[in-house]
Amino acid sequence: MTYSVQIAVDAQHPHDQADWWAETLGWQVEPSNEEFIRSMIAQGFATEDQTALHRGVLVWKDGAAIRKPGDAGPNPAERMLFQTAPEAKQVKNRVHLDIRLAGDDKDAVRAQLEARGASFLWAASQGPHNWYTMADPEGNEFCIG
Repeated sequence: MTYSVQIAVDAQHPHDQADWWAETLGWQVEPSNEEFIRSMIAQGFATEDQTALHRGVLVWKDGAAIRKPGDAGPNPAERMLFQTAPEAKQVKNRVHLDIRLAGDDKDAVRAQLEARGASFLWAASQGPHNWYTMADPEGNEFCIG
């Protein structure tokens, strides 16, 4: 059997993180269904304090997800969910993303990411492979190479 994967990432600002990662990966933020959210509030299944406005759109406050473009439907094969965590990141990640640059210049990508709020942590190599370890705007590590 083949399974799909969702990567869940704790975030202090899940919608901002979803926007940042969608731009970084060339993915898309899943659209909010404002009508559904309003109906859940009207039926008593949710409260208004569980919602927020993000870029003028009504969203669930505690989460936002991204997926590859064209991966429509209710269960995408690959998805990243950013969910609220009350505390800031405090220790090194035990799991991180390795972003394969498909031939793009690593130094140029690093500069673009830093201009958008990422931090360069260190350069590393093993055999013929080399990469940069970076941190997203909330400190989550990832590698580009």
